[in-house]
Amino acid sequence: MKRTLVVATTIAAAGLVLGSAAIFGVRTSANPDASSNPTLTAAIAPVWTEAKWPFPMDQWGLGKAFVCSAADCGGQVQLYVRPKIGFCNCATGVSDETELERVADTELLRAKTRALGPGRPIKVGWMRGLSRSYAASDGETGERLVSVAYNDECDVVVAVAQFANGDPALLEPAILAFLNTNPMVLWAKKEFGLEFIRREW
Repeated sequence: MKRTLVVATTIAAAGLVLGSAAIFGVRTSANPDASSNPTLTAAIAPVWTEAKWPFPMDQWGLGKAFVCSAADCGGQVQLYVRPKIGFCNCATGVSDETELERVADTELLRAKTRALGPGRPIKVGWMRGLSRSYAASDGETGERLVSVAYNDECDVVVAVAQFANGDPALLEPAILAFLNTNPMVLWAKKEFGLEFIRREW
């Protein structure tokens, strides 16, 4: 009787292990690119830490710098954000790729870039604009940039993120979500001199 119980228990345990392996195997094999890009297997949960602005002073002044570690973003991401007062097309805002590239800060990181696709309309707080992904034009470093610009009338906030590893399809929404947080929207409002002006979002 004991021997039968031991055999039955062993068979049941083996079945449980095999069953679990089958379940995890389906989840893993459901994405054939998972091994080449770990960020594709699960949504990322970014944690942004403020850092020192690393660039020399220019006509647009200093901005805010943030870092998201590889553990939180699937690859280390540097994000730089600053306002450019009076630099946006007052009539149309950041409504096309030409205006995005004119106001953007991509040149802080790379003199030459190659667009990976068309610009996408975005909304940050009450402001609207565009975002677009780029690669290093040398095609060798694997570096990616995400450029973002959004405006209130003639004033624009520009942001540029830099990363070498990670999936732009996951990181771009994560960057926009961070820019849409209350602290970042209120910071932009203050930089624009709109602290006491009502804006709905």
